[in-house]
Amino acid sequence: MKSLFKTNNQKPLADKIRPTNIDEIFGQDHLFAPNSVIRKMIDAKLLQNIILWGPAGSGKTTIARIIASNLKCHVEFISAVTSNTSDLKQTFANAKNRKLENINTILIVDEIHHFNRTVQDIFLPYLEDGTVTLIGATTENPSFELNGALLSRSTILTLKCLESDALNKIVLRAEEIYQKKLPLDDADREKLYEMAAGDGRYLLGICERLFELDHNQDSCDILASITARAAIYDKSGDAHYSLISAVHKSIRGSDVDATLYWLSRMIESGENPHYIIRRLVRIANEDIGLSDPNALVQALAAKDAYDFLGSPEGDLSIMQAGAYLASAPKSNAIYLAAKSAKADAKRFNNESPPAIILNAPTKLMKEQGYGKGYIYDHDTKEAFSGQNYFPEKMGRKQYYQPQARGYEKEIIKRLDYWNKLRDQKNDL
Repeated sequence: MKSLFKTNNQKPLADKIRPTNIDEIFGQDHLFAPNSVIRKMIDAKLLQNIILWGPAGSGKTTIARIIASNLKCHVEFISAVTSNTSDLKQTFANAKNRKLENINTILIVDEIHHFNRTVQDIFLPYLEDGTVTLIGATTENPSFELNGALLSRSTILTLKCLESDALNKIVLRAEEIYQKKLPLDDADREKLYEMAAGDGRYLLGICERLFELDHNQDSCDILASITARAAIYDKSGDAHYSLISAVHKSIRGSDVDATLYWLSRMIESGENPHYIIRRLVRIANEDIGLSDPNALVQALAAKDAYDFLGSPEGDLSIMQAGAYLASAPKSNAIYLAAKSAKADAKRFNNESPPAIILNAPTKLMKEQGYGKGYIYDHDTKEAFSGQNYFPEKMGRKQYYQPQARGYEKEIIKRLDYWNKLRDQKNDL
C-alpha cells in the first residue's frame, strides 16, 4: 500500500479544485441571490468593503478572490497571521501610487481578526479615502474581534458551515479532476463528511490521500487509516462563546439532555473545567435563584468535587451539576431585583440611612438623635418591628417579586406574612 503521507511537488487538490466563478461555489447559495450584495458588486463593478465571516474551509478566501477578479482591480493578498505593521504601511503606500494612476486596489486580508485593534485602526484613513477596498476574512465573530469603526465601514457577509450535499459536490468535482472514484461506499462517504465537519479544505486533504490508496483495500480500513479530526475549538474564539451560550440556554430552557450534550462538547474539546463551573454558578444565581436554593450548592459542590478528583472522574460532577440546574424550577426574580436595586443605588447614591438604625457610639451622635426610636426586633412579640429601613426620601421599595415556582412559592408566603404584619404595625 502506498503511504498516506506521500509528498510531491504538484499543487494541492484544494488549489486544483478552487472555483473560478461564483456559480462553482457550493453551500453558500444565500450569498449569491440575484439581489445579493456580491451580485450587485460584480454586476455594477462597484467597490465595497466586505468582511466575510464563516467557519474554516467554508470558502471565504475563494469568494474574496472571485470578487476581486471580477472587479478588474489590482489585488493584494496578505495574511494577518504573518504580516506586520510595516507590511501594511508598504501595501498602503503602493496602493496610493496606483491610485494616482487611476488603478484601484483591493486588499484581501486573511484571518483579519489576528490584527489587534490598534493595527485595525491603521486601515481606517485608507478605507475612508478609497486608497484600498478591503475584503477581510475571519473565522471569528466580527462583533467581538473587529473594532466598531472598521465594522461601520464594511458589509458583513456570513458564510455557513458546508452541509453534506455541498461536501458531496466537492468530492464529485475532485473525482472528475482525478478521473477516478474514491474507494468508498455510500456509508463510508457519509462518515467522511462527518469527519470533515463542514470544512471543505479539510475534506479535500483527506480525498487527496484517499486517491493515493490501493482501491482494493477494504473501505473500513481506509477510513480507519485516516486520523479522526479533532473538534474545532479555540478557547478564546467564537466557538468557545457559542458552546457556553448553548450550555446556558439549554439549562435556562430546562433541557437536561441538550445540557449534557453541550457540556460534553466543551469538556471533550479541552475547555478549562473551572470556566464551565463558573458559568454554572452564574446560572444558579441568574436563572434559578431562590426557586431552588440547592442549585447554587450543587454548582459549588461540582467545583470541590472536580478539584478533589480531577479529570476524567471529576468531569462527572460537572455533568451532574448541569443536569440538576437544567431540571430545577426557574426564576430570575433575584436577578431582576438586584438590577432594580442597583439602579436605585446609583440614583439615590447620597442618601443616608434613617437615623433610627444608625449606631450612636459617641455622646454627640446620641445628642443628634442617632439610634433614637430604634426598636430591637427580638424584643417584640413577633420578632418584627415593621420599621422603615430605607432612606426617608426614597420611601419603601419592592424589588424582589418571587415567582410561584419551586421554593419561591414558600418565600411568597413568608413575604406576605411580613407585609401584612408591617401594615398592621404602621396602622397603630
